[in-house]
Amino acid sequence: MILERLWVHLSLACLFCGALLQVFILRVLVVVRPSAAQKWLLKLGEMCTMAQNPRFRFEDWAPTFTSFASIRAIGAHLWLSLGQEAFVGGEAPDSPVVTLEGNRSSILKHVNGEATQTVRELVRDYSDAADFLVVYVAEAHSTDGWAFSNNVDIKQHQTLGDRLSAAQVLVNLEPRCPVVVDEMSNVTASKYGALPERLYVLQAGKVVYKGIIGPWGYDPSEVRSFLEKMK
Repeated sequence: MILERLWVHLSLACLFCGALLQVFILRVLVVVRPSAAQKWLLKLGEMCTMAQNPRFRFEDWAPTFTSFASIRAIGAHLWLSLGQEAFVGGEAPDSPVVTLEGNRSSILKHVNGEATQTVRELVRDYSDAADFLVVYVAEAHSTDGWAFSNNVDIKQHQTLGDRLSAAQVLVNLEPRCPVVVDEMSNVTASKYGALPERLYVLQAGKVVYKGIIGPWGYDPSEVRSFLEKMK
């Protein structure tokens, strides 16, 4: 476990250095070779399905990848992820969360019994094999942070009430499963290395599947394949 934690820290450091280098190169390309910069940005968008999202135009999100706000956001996400405790084969942290009614709960209380289109489809197809839970964490693209144009107007959460209100936007998408929110200390996001997004499968209090950190590692099709084997 110690070696895995060290590997996570090294990987996160490499990711941040890589992000810095990528932003620097993109900023140069935007000036000297705009067409090459656009091609690169489109590739990044395709890797995280941004380019396929009909809600966003290229102009809405592409320029933000070369902004200092993006670097601050990426750095904050990776820094928080240094505290992760969820590893495949290890105990699943029973991290505290808050229900949309404002009641204190925890991850494992929901997993042991009690989105997007792809998430809704997973819930529909595998509700007989798994309990699903969505944990809404800190907003990745707040309007006063690393913001996209034409996106939902959500500012960084200052209070638990802010976070609960913002979670209603997610609930309105009808994920077909319970939605809870992380506490304002971001303890769940830290323990699960979940910022900006991540997928997990827990079984009998153990982590049996851990997806790569989003947005580029967020792959519901992997979860689908994993749950298919569990049926």
